[in-house]
Amino acid sequence: MIVKEEFLSKLRRYFALNLYEVKIWTALLSRGVSTAGELSDIANVPRSRSYDVLESLEKKGFVVMKLGKPIKYIAVPPSEVLERVKKNMNDEAKERIKRLEELKGTEVVDELNSLHTQGVELVEPSDLSGSLRGRHNLYNHLELTIRNAEESVVIMTTTQGLMRKVEGLKPTFQQIKKRGVKIRIAAPITKECAAAVKDISDVAEVKHTDSKARFTIVDGKELIFMVLDDQEVHPTYDVGIWVNTPFFASALEDLFDLAWKGLKPAKVSVASK
Repeated sequence: MIVKEEFLSKLRRYFALNLYEVKIWTALLSRGVSTAGELSDIANVPRSRSYDVLESLEKKGFVVMKLGKPIKYIAVPPSEVLERVKKNMNDEAKERIKRLEELKGTEVVDELNSLHTQGVELVEPSDLSGSLRGRHNLYNHLELTIRNAEESVVIMTTTQGLMRKVEGLKPTFQQIKKRGVKIRIAAPITKECAAAVKDISDVAEVKHTDSKARFTIVDGKELIFMVLDDQEVHPTYDVGIWVNTPFFASALEDLFDLAWKGLKPAKVSVASK
């Protein structure tokens, strides 16, 4: 039996199996019913390991052990395996989430927070910076930074960026708004993003700008700015820079404040487009 390495790699990734497991499994699928020894020879897996591998596959629901001598194994239909794997992964995820939820407010988290606080105190402010690659990572860090806001959040973004932020960050905006955080967003407002503007209007003040800059300032201390045009870069290759720099962040916010006074409210801009 010849199975391409690329196919085996896909199986490992999708079904969370190791190399020996996918080799034994595909060998059994090609035979339907077989012994451990036969599968070892077909799959080119050491015979001493084949029994352990089959036992593992049996526990995961990929194979069934047939009673009798010699012991044989029966392949479970792939469609059924898929459903079993989905169920197992879902159950495992729920269990992990439950364990993590149970950690909240425990001594473990308190000790971790204490370690982090002590560590941050030893770090120079200039060292609290980093490069963020990929839009997914960018938005994860953006959400974290905004969630910790105490006074203000200033966002300059593109039309598409505004729609993405409303879709992905509105719950966070609502959360900090309840704490009294002031949120201001400047972006090129068009009919394309009219729905997004309306959706966010209850938690943020939105104004129109012709600028295509992309940055976020939190509390005049932390700054995240994107270095590429989101219309010309694939989300996977988007790049942002995060810096904890009160001096530069507050200076940039002062410039934003000056520009903000001359910007039109979003409702006026949408109506005129």
